[in-house]
Parts: sequence; C-alpha cells; structure tokens
Amino acid sequence: MNQDPDVAIAPGELPPIRKAPPAAVLRWIQLGWNDMRRTGWPSLLHGLIVTIASLVIVEITLLFWPLLPGAVSGFLFIGPILATGLYALSKKLELGERPRTKDAVDAWRRGCRCLYVLGLLLVVVATLWVGITKLIFYFFVEAEIDRPMDFLYYVVLQGNDTFMEWTILAGLVIALMYSLTVVSVQMLVDRDVTTKLALITSLRAVSENPITMFAWALFLLLATTLSIATLMLGFLILYPLMGHASWHVYRDLVDASDLPKRSGSE
Repeated sequence: MNQDPDVAIAPGELPPIRKAPPAAVLRWIQLGWNDMRRTGWPSLLHGLIVTIASLVIVEITLLFWPLLPGAVSGFLFIGPILATGLYALSKKLELGERPRTKDAVDAWRRGCRCLYVLGLLLVVVATLWVGITKLIFYFFVEAEIDRPMDFLYYVVLQGNDTFMEWTILAGLVIALMYSLTVVSVQMLVDRDVTTKLALITSLRAVSENPITMFAWALFLLLATTLSIATLMLGFLILYPLMGHASWHVYRDLVDASDLPKRSGSE
C-alpha cells in the first residue's frame, strides 16, 4: 500500500519508541561491525564510493577554500540517505538471507516516492547550506583565503568571530538534521510510511533518548572526523560501519511492527 504524503498523521499511527541506555551505542557498533564483516564486498563498496566522492569534493573545494566548511558539513546532511543500500543489506542479514550487491541496488531501484522526497530534501538543504556558507565568507571574511595554510591561519589566529558564529550555526543546523534523519531513512526502507511520519518518528526517538542519541552523535562525529583526518581513506571502513550500525539504532528504538511493510519486503 502506498501512503499519501499529504495525509495528516493520526496519533494512533505513531509507532512506539523504546528507551535505550547510553551503553547501547557500543552494542550498535558491534552489531554494525558484524554486519559489515558478514556482508563483505557489497558493504565495502559503499565505503569505496563514499571515499571517492569525498576526494572529488575536496579536489573541487581546493579551488575555492570558503566552500570547504559548507561542503564538509553539508556532507553530514546527505550521509544518511547515501547509506540506504547498507540498511537493505542489514535487513537481509536480519531475515537470515545472504546479502548481495543487487539487494543494495534494489533498495534504490524500488525506492518509494517518500524515500526519494527525503533524499531530494537532504540534497537541497546541503546545497543551500554550501551556498549560505559561501555568502557568509564572501561578505564577512576580509582575509584572503587562497591556500590551505591561509584558511588554517584564519581559523586559528584571526580575532574575527565570524568563523565561531558560523560554527555555532552549523552545529544547530546539523543537530536538527541529525534529529530528523537518525532513523527516518531506515524506516522508509523498512516500512510503507510517509516522509512526514518517518521524520516525526526520528525526532521522537531523539527526544525520548537524549543522552543515548547524543552519545551516538558523538560516535558519528568521531568516525567522520577520523575519516577526514586520514585523507578520506577512513570512510572505506567507517562509512559502512556507521551505516550498518545505524540500522540497529532504528531496530532498537522504533517498534514498527504494526506499520505496513514496504512493497518487496519479506
């Protein structure tokens, strides 16, 4: 059954949210590692694609450094939707089946309208954020930033508060997008629900598990920072690990058993 995204959500349609202790983060990471190890190449392929895409983005931003902060933070916005195939692979393992690359491709090919809507929304938000960052640096940063060392010098040594204010704004925007997407994409892969319902469920999961979800956010930030610090090579392993672990975040926090299964689901 295909839900109409414009239909209002009745209170009874909202799935129950489970509570999880902060220690659950370690369990999710372990489960994600097990999924990645059992899946093998189809999982690592996602890491390879993200690594290559990240290197391309860096090469582009090298031509204009003020784009770099927006591009890096904008990548965090679209990260969850890029892991759609990883969620499908973890679901196959959960069903006791052998995951294949075809299963990840099918997750995109059979993607519901709501999944595409959410993906488009995240791309638009990321693009707007890069544009806003460029405008902020253009109008409020007087320093000439032509080389990597110029950018580093500005961030570390300049007395201007613009970068600090941008950092605070970026943190607020990223926190909001994290709350909206931490389990919403997985839910759209798993169940035939509207984009609105998935986003509301994600917000509820965060609001009812604030400390645990803060700890999970710290892990995602640490893994992403480590990947960037290793010239993007860390994404080869850490991106599929984050994706598979995120599936278990959804499965632990959201009781979706009463919601209709997606077409093609077992």
